[in-house]
Amino acid sequence: MTIELGILGAGNMAEAIAGGIIRAGVLDAGQILAADVSPERRAVFTSKLGIRAAADNREVAASARTLLLSVKPQQMAGVLGGIADVLGHEALIVSIAAGVSTRSIEKHLGEAVGWRVIRTMPNTPMLIGQGIVALARGRNATLDDAQRAWRLFEAGATVIEVGEEQLDAVTAVSGSGPAYIFYLVEQMIRAAEDLGLSPEHSRQLAIRTALGAATMLSSSQEPPAELRRRVTSPGGTTLAALTHLEQHDWAGITVEAIKAAAARSRELGQ
Repeated sequence: MTIELGILGAGNMAEAIAGGIIRAGVLDAGQILAADVSPERRAVFTSKLGIRAAADNREVAASARTLLLSVKPQQMAGVLGGIADVLGHEALIVSIAAGVSTRSIEKHLGEAVGWRVIRTMPNTPMLIGQGIVALARGRNATLDDAQRAWRLFEAGATVIEVGEEQLDAVTAVSGSGPAYIFYLVEQMIRAAEDLGLSPEHSRQLAIRTALGAATMLSSSQEPPAELRRRVTSPGGTTLAALTHLEQHDWAGITVEAIKAAAARSRELGQ
């Protein structure tokens, strides 16, 4: 029996994607089949989402009209080699694995077939319906294929299309990006506690400040630099903090850190 969406790797991101698809009515739970080696993850998909889950990747691959690859990059070659002989040639393949190129996926499945592959990079705010996803078409994928993939993600995220050569940069900025924000908020909480505020108030102040600032960025037409300038009074407290950051090359360190993430994404695709 053909299913509309097969999922290989029933992790948290796959759960967020599948949950969004079901909530938006793009597909019913009965049109989705997932596979994972973990009984616990299979149980989550079945009990929480109503999606049937299997232990065998081949069972899913053999029946999927669209196949979502959500396994770890290091596992991708083995997974693809294990399903190549049962995956239907008409299947659309959508990958969320960081660094794994469409050409690599084609190679491990067998390039002679002309597989239609869409490579994507979502981020973890998809878990609360606030994600962003960039997608790129492989050499055989059509505009219709991109639109089909787009519909799978748009229930939980803003979706953009980019060239595949840009996906390592996307991975570094938005794929890894939530961790940078979390790290900044961690340090804001730490500083607040060092300055004598209670842990509860430190957390509230830092998190609500981050949330409010992000909302201002999203709703304003002004660039971040202008919003920052408006908070920074001459000779004031904000200027004191920003001057300290500039003296320690915080801007340069941040940019180089994001470039390091992009380089690691490229390495994973080798």
